[in-house]
Amino acid sequence: MESRNGGNYKNPCLTMHQPWASLLVYGIKRVEGRSWPSPIRGRLWIHAASKVPDPETIKAMEDFYREIYAVNGITDIKFPEYYPVSRLLGCVEVVGCVKCEELVCWEEVPEGVRLEGQTDFCWLCEKPERLIVPFEMRGFQRVYNLERKIYDAAVRGLCPVKGPLPVKFPLPDPRNPFSLKPGSLTSNLIGVKPHEVEKSPNLTAAIAGAQTAAAQFSKREQSYPSTSIGDVLNCSQASRSKNNSTEDERRP
Repeated sequence: MESRNGGNYKNPCLTMHQPWASLLVYGIKRVEGRSWPSPIRGRLWIHAASKVPDPETIKAMEDFYREIYAVNGITDIKFPEYYPVSRLLGCVEVVGCVKCEELVCWEEVPEGVRLEGQTDFCWLCEKPERLIVPFEMRGFQRVYNLERKIYDAAVRGLCPVKGPLPVKFPLPDPRNPFSLKPGSLTSNLIGVKPHEVEKSPNLTAAIAGAQTAAAQFSKREQSYPSTSIGDVLNCSQASRSKNNSTEDERRP
């Protein structure tokens, strides 16, 4: 695993707030947004933080995903029945990490996936698996190693998940698992304008609701944002600006 994930991570794990954590493990959420690039490739365990999500946040995020899937004609989405906290939920496969302005222009992925590109760095996730019985455990900041005893027990309880619209993110170099990295798509996108999805009133409202839901976490955790939904407009603007000038470096 060490040679594949590119660091000293043997069983890497990431703690996320609910409902984002369960949405990722259930294959509904396919892009995990961060202010920093992914340090790994391969299996990433997902742990739910201790904060209980309020009903308004859950509704806002479920509405958001209903609307972005509807862009691709998917209307039957089975959301989690509940969103457990302080639990190890399952895992996903991180296959790449690109900048927001790259994802929103990437026509090889569905339009709904491009609408998920709403933070500085987009971790691209495939092959979700969930634990039939989530494990209670404590989480930590950033990516950390799962305790061996927890890993040994968890790996035996995984169940593959098929999301509403699974995505296979194409690697620029199939022989190099790290080839899909920030900047790797830039040369292919020079002069390409982001395809603007025609936003229905429902989609516009859903994006605004998701932005509001994420803001409550990002305001109090600026140094370690768990999930940010609030940068979609900024990312689209950055993409358009880069089409006019490759020297636009507004985003860190």
